[in-house]
Amino acid sequence: SPAQAVPGALVPVEEGAGATHTPLLGQHEQLELLERLDFVVRNVVELRKEVEELRNSLQHLAAEIVGEVRSHLEETQRLNRRRRFPYPRDRSDSTGSSSIYFTASSGNANTDDGESEGGYSTANAESDYDRESERESEEGEDEVSCDTVRTVRRDSLDLGTEDEAPLSLDSSLEEGLGQLLQQADRLHGGDERDRREGFQLLLNNKLAYAGQREFLWRLARAHSDMWELTENEEEKQSYASEGKKELELALQKWDQSAECHQWFAILCGQLSEHESIPKRIQAGCVFKEHIDKAIELKPEDPQLYYLMGRWCYQVAHLGWLEKKTVSALFEAPPTATVQDALQNFLRVEELSPGFSKAGRVYIAKCYRDLGNSSAAALWMSLASELPGNTKEDAESERELEEMR
Repeated sequence: SPAQAVPGALVPVEEGAGATHTPLLGQHEQLELLERLDFVVRNVVELRKEVEELRNSLQHLAAEIVGEVRSHLEETQRLNRRRRFPYPRDRSDSTGSSSIYFTASSGNANTDDGESEGGYSTANAESDYDRESERESEEGEDEVSCDTVRTVRRDSLDLGTEDEAPLSLDSSLEEGLGQLLQQADRLHGGDERDRREGFQLLLNNKLAYAGQREFLWRLARAHSDMWELTENEEEKQSYASEGKKELELALQKWDQSAECHQWFAILCGQLSEHESIPKRIQAGCVFKEHIDKAIELKPEDPQLYYLMGRWCYQVAHLGWLEKKTVSALFEAPPTATVQDALQNFLRVEELSPGFSKAGRVYIAKCYRDLGNSSAAALWMSLASELPGNTKEDAESERELEEMR
């Protein structure tokens, strides 16, 4: 009956106005039921308190994030205004002055960014300005910074700052920057001592050239070099974090720079190496987004296809727990196969035969995983022919030995 469906229900013994009610449960059972109900009530109350504390914590965290983003935007805008015209000049009727855009033209196939010391070209850009309009724009920016917090995009870290032309340099600074970039590229392609020297060289010149795109991505690249050379885990994290911050600022103004996207992706991967599985997977998705963008901007760079091949190979070999985490984090989880990885590594060889020892080892591993033992043996032999110049090459040689 419906009455029996309710614990402790009372039912009438007989009909009529004077009907009495007899409990279905005995006294002992009623006490036990009351204790259980009391236990449930206490747990509900505790749960309510925990939910309330969680809600307050999330609100506090959101307020902190908004405050930090607001402060970062205001500080960035102040720095941009200071840097925009570092060398005030009298207003003139000239249509332009020398402004420098550096583009490396060629390089050693084994360098990380596919570039090295090479030719640099200069282009003319307008540099005249009106002081009154500058003051008006500054006042407008102050109002915007006080009233608006812009949305931060995870993939490109575009904080909505206006596009600006590179800062003009006078002739002496311009010449010095050209020589500095060539020396930095040469040291980056050298041994451990050279790369440490290159890092210090760029760090020493940061104050003079921090507003130049070609300088900033090389400085970030040098931080990545130091990450590779350092054994201490805290120092590794520090180098990767500082390099990533440099590129966060650079990508606000130069979202069309393939090098900025490439090294931002690499530093994201390095920074997440010892993080939890969810953070590594999220960093991997950011990595792919920026490498995709870099390939779009620079489709003939073999280094970019090598990095994409590495990403595809790792995704294709995710473990059970990692796959479950990916499914939980994303509605449309990123996917890749060994065949995808192989196509990227073969593209590297097409663009630059013998680009790296590690690349050929990965081709051999892909063919092995696909069951093509003869092709795997061929590429193992081809990989053995290349010298080992980097720490990654040394690891590749060890993998070759294991495969043999």
